[in-house]
Amino acid sequence: MKPAALLRVGTAAVLVAASALAYAAMLDPQDAALLAARDAFDANHRAKLAALAPKLKDHVLEPYVEYWQLFVKLPGASAEEVRAFLARYSGTVLAEQLRGDWLKVLGKSGRWDLFQAEYPALSGDDPEVTCYALLARWKREDASVPRDFKSFWNAPRELPEGCLTLARAMHKSEQLGAREVWARFRVLVDAELVGAARRVMEFLPRGEAIDAKRLGAAIRAPMKFLKNPQVDLSKTTDRELAIAALTLAADDDPRAAAGFWRSMSEAFSGEDRRYVWLMLAMNGSRRHMPEALDWFGEAGALTDEQLAWRARIAMRIEKWAEVRSSIDRMSALAKNDPVWIYWYGRAERGLGSPLEAEGYFGRIAGEHSFYGRLAAEELGVSLRIPPRAPLPSEEEIAEVAAIPGLKRALALYRLDMRTEATKEWLWTIRGMDDRKLLAAAELARRNEAWDRAIGTADRTVLAHNFSVRYLAPYREVLAENARSRDLEEPWVLGLVRQESRFITGSKSSAGATGLMQVMRPTAKWIAQRLRMKNFSWTRLHEPGFNAALGTYYLKHVLNQFDGSPVLAAAAYNAGPSRASLWRGTAPVEGAIFAETIPFSETRDYVKKVMTNTVYYAAVLGTEPTPLKTRLGVVLPRRSAGEIAAVRNESAVE
Repeated sequence: MKPAALLRVGTAAVLVAASALAYAAMLDPQDAALLAARDAFDANHRAKLAALAPKLKDHVLEPYVEYWQLFVKLPGASAEEVRAFLARYSGTVLAEQLRGDWLKVLGKSGRWDLFQAEYPALSGDDPEVTCYALLARWKREDASVPRDFKSFWNAPRELPEGCLTLARAMHKSEQLGAREVWARFRVLVDAELVGAARRVMEFLPRGEAIDAKRLGAAIRAPMKFLKNPQVDLSKTTDRELAIAALTLAADDDPRAAAGFWRSMSEAFSGEDRRYVWLMLAMNGSRRHMPEALDWFGEAGALTDEQLAWRARIAMRIEKWAEVRSSIDRMSALAKNDPVWIYWYGRAERGLGSPLEAEGYFGRIAGEHSFYGRLAAEELGVSLRIPPRAPLPSEEEIAEVAAIPGLKRALALYRLDMRTEATKEWLWTIRGMDDRKLLAAAELARRNEAWDRAIGTADRTVLAHNFSVRYLAPYREVLAENARSRDLEEPWVLGLVRQESRFITGSKSSAGATGLMQVMRPTAKWIAQRLRMKNFSWTRLHEPGFNAALGTYYLKHVLNQFDGSPVLAAAAYNAGPSRASLWRGTAPVEGAIFAETIPFSETRDYVKKVMTNTVYYAAVLGTEPTPLKTRLGVVLPRRSAGEIAAVRNESAVE
C-alpha cells in the first residue's frame, strides 16, 4: 500500500501507534517538512520555520507556510507585506483569516486609518474584530455606537478586548450607567459566569458595588444567604444580591426559589418582579414544571426564545391553546421556522381545526428534516427518497478537483490537519450549484473524507444523491456489531452519522473518540464488564473496537430506558442521569419529549439521529417505520430509585 493510501485509511491510528519519527518516515519529504513547519509555528520557533520554508517551494500547502511566517511577526509587519499576501491569495480562506488577524492587531494598537481601510473587506463575522470596529466608530463620535454595543453588553459572555475598552470609555463619558451595569450583572449570574459578574462591578462607584465577600456568600449558599436577616431590601445592592441568589437557587430548585420569592417580592419594583418571574419561568420550563406556565404570566413581554420555552412547557402538559398563543406572539421570522410551523399545526388540530392544521403541515411536508418528515406523516405521505441526480462525470469531478481550495483541503486531510482542512473545504464550496456540489461530494467520497462527502451532498437544493448524503462507511463492521447487540442497523448508522460522520480519528473537545465517540471512562467501564484482556486507549480509533464498545453502551442505555430510542439517544449524548430526569412523571409523546429537551445541543442531536434513522432505513431498503412510530411514547420514571441507580453509573457518562 502506498504511503498516501495508508494515510487515508487511518492517519490518526498511525499517529497514535507510531512515534513521530516513524510517522515522518512514512511521508513524502515535503509533507514531513510541512508538518515540521507547523510544529515550529505552534512553538513560535521563527528561525526553524524560516529554515524549513524553502523546502516547501511549490508544495500545495506552501500558502500555509507563508501565512505562518507572516502571522508570527504580524504586530511588526508592514502594511505592504500584509496586503501583498492578501492580494496573492485573494478570495481564499487564508486571506480571510489573515485579514481578521491583522484587524485585531490594528485595533489593539490603535492604527485606525489602516483598520478602517481594511475592515469592509472582511467577509465573516468575528466578534473581536466587530468590537474594534465599534471602538473605531466611537472615536469618530458616531452617535449610533451605544445602540449597536448593546448586543455585546447584554450577551452572556466575557467582553472581547475592544468592547471592554469601549465599555470603559462609555462609562467614563456617563453613557453606561448603573442601570446597564445591573442588567449585565443579572445576565452573567443567570449564565453562571460568576467571575465575569464579579468583574462588572468595576463599572460602579465603590460605595454602590457589591462587596466581594457578600457576593461570594450568595454564590456559595444562595438559600442560606436569602434567609440572612442582614439582607436589607431597601438597598439596591442587597436587592440585586437577593435576585442573584434567587437565580442561583432556581438553578437547583425553581419551586423552592419561587416560594421564597413570593414572600419577599413586594419589596421590589414591578420591573424587578417581572424579571424574577421570567427567570423562574425559564428555569421551571426547562425542568418541565407545569407551574412555569403561570410564572410566564407574571413576566410581561417575552422574546422569541422565551416564547419558545413557554410553548414547550405548554405542549408538555398538552395545553394547545397556550402553545398556539405562544407562537402567535413570536416574530415573523420565528413563526416561519419549521419547528413552530409544525407545532402550530399540532395546536390547531388539538383545538379541533383539522383543515387549518393540514395547511400548516403542508407548508413543510416536502422538507427532508425532522419536522418536514413529521408533517408529511400527519398528512399520510410516505417517505420517498428523491430520484438520484445523474452522477457527476469524470470531467466534472476533475474540474472541482482542480480548484485550489479543494486541493489544499484534501492535502490537509491527508496530513490529519482536520481543522484547517474543514475550513478550506467549507470556504471553497460556498456558492456552488448542485452539480458542482455533487461533484465535490464525490471527490470527497473517493478520498474517504466521509464528513465532507456527507456535508457537501447535504447542501444540494434540487439535484440530490441520498446514497452520498447518507453514506455508510464501515457498514459491515457496524452492522455486525448492531446484530450482535440486537440493535437496528439504521439507528446505529444514524447515530454514528451524527457523532463522527464516520471519521475514525474524530475526537471531541471532551475527549470522546472514534466512530461512536466513546469516552475514556465509558470505554474502561465497558472493558471491565466484558472482561477484555486486550483493552487499550489507542484502540479507540480502530473501527471494529470502537463499534464494539459503542454498540455495547448503546444497548445498555436502550435497555435502561425501556427500549426507547429517543431516550437512549438522549442518554448517549447527555448522560443517563439527565435523560432519566427529563422523563418526567407522566407519559410524553416522543416528539414532544425531543422538543422539550433542555439542552439545545442534545435536542438537536436527538432529532437528527432519529431523522437519520428513517433515511438510512429508506436508503438501505429496509422495512419502513414512520418517524412518529419510532419516536413512540416516553414512559415516566418508574421510581425515585431509578434516578439513584442511574446516578450510580454516572462515571460512564
